[in-house]
Amino acid sequence: QVQLVESGGGLVQAGGSLRLSCAASGSIFSIRAMGWYRQAPGKQRELVATRNSGGMTNYADSLKGRFTISINNANNTTYLQMNSLKPEDTAVYYCSTDIQLQQYGSGGPTFRYWGRGTQVTVSS
Repeated sequence: QVQLVESGGGLVQAGGSLRLSCAASGSIFSIRAMGWYRQAPGKQRELVATRNSGGMTNYADSLKGRFTISINNANNTTYLQMNSLKPEDTAVYYCSTDIQLQQYGSGGPTFRYWGRGTQVTVSS
């Protein structure tokens, strides 16, 4: 019903920048929020940043000032601009989207969908 396609991951040197993208498509009535999480090897998945339909953002404290989340509502795409990258930012980054489906309309429940993840590797 809903597909999330992530792009923009890769290998970058410490201090560099990357921009991740995640496009949502399918039977979308409305998007309530979009966000990014990451999971490093041997660690639990953790919040990176979220942004809701009202424009409110939430960042992991350790990433404030370096990472910026944005949403293009016209094409249901969220972006994560990552600057001053550090080796400890190395992880698989996952996009998440909280969506109301067309079949239920405005009064329907919200479902969370996940992308497959994109690898970000920061070399020292």
